[in-house]
Amino acid sequence: MTPSLKCKLTILGFVMLIATASTKAQNFNNGFEYMEFIGKEFKQISTDMWDYTSAAAHGKKAKTVEIKRKELVTQITKSIKKIEKLPGYNSNTSYRDSVLAYLNLNKLVLNDDYAKIVDMEEIAEQSYDAMEAYMLAKQKADEKQQLAGDMIDNEERKFAAANNINLIEGNDKISKKLEEAGKVYKYYNEIYLIFFKSYKQELYLIDAQNKADLNAMEQNKNALAKSCQEGKTKLENIADYKGDVSVKKACLDMLNFYESEATKFSDITKYYITKEKFDKINASFEAKSQSQRTKTDVDQFNAAVNELNEASNKYNAINQDLNQNRTKNLNKWNNDSEKLIDKFVPKRKK
Repeated sequence: MTPSLKCKLTILGFVMLIATASTKAQNFNNGFEYMEFIGKEFKQISTDMWDYTSAAAHGKKAKTVEIKRKELVTQITKSIKKIEKLPGYNSNTSYRDSVLAYLNLNKLVLNDDYAKIVDMEEIAEQSYDAMEAYMLAKQKADEKQQLAGDMIDNEERKFAAANNINLIEGNDKISKKLEEAGKVYKYYNEIYLIFFKSYKQELYLIDAQNKADLNAMEQNKNALAKSCQEGKTKLENIADYKGDVSVKKACLDMLNFYESEATKFSDITKYYITKEKFDKINASFEAKSQSQRTKTDVDQFNAAVNELNEASNKYNAINQDLNQNRTKNLNKWNNDSEKLIDKFVPKRKK
């Protein structure tokens, strides 16, 4: 038996929160013009970042996402070259240097960290540990950029204060979308890992079933039940996302299904035990000629046949029920995951 559906690995994460410098000042002076120049560069980077984020979030082809990544790197490189030519303002280069450090770090993350993440993505579904490492790598990349973004924010405020520029909190729509995307991905990824642990454990159980390995079936059945219990406990500590409970509920439905499957596997293993018993009786029965077979032999053989038929019927019924419910719940999980992203990370409009 094999799963009737494979879960979709939604590429969520690796989003850079662009701390844009698209601010407004009450007094238009040279200091403001200096900040405005840098702000224009950030605005273009934000636009390219949103193209990239939206393409990745909505399941665009890997080639399309890769093109968006290269376009983003190209734009960052252009901005670095422009800003490098800027002199310090009033002999102070702290603000300019913090911007350059941020841009260079983003470029490094896109070229180096991202390359590693892409490689990890290819093997992420091989095990829970690999998936956890993949998610952690994306989280670490985001943290690097967040720290650099905080540095820019601090330097920007210092620069504004030193030059009598009154900053108004930015209301750049793309920046807000990027920030929202980062929050959605963090929320989803936490739930995805809970789902994936039991999803992967079920695959081990099914593999043991396909091999008719009773010991492995017993071990993986117990491991599946345990992962479901642990997952439910973790889910209880996760709040909804802005009133949306769909993905959390879909994950809980999957865990309930897997937990039920683990319980029903006792009847599945019983079928293999019964079949093994029948094979032995049948081999002994067939080894005797018809004249050598006693009434006890015949009765034992017939009883074994009836017992195997009963176990087989129950086995087939359970498998059919599991396949139907697995398909239903995985479809719901995939659909609700996509709806969450569509709702909070809208597609980029051309």
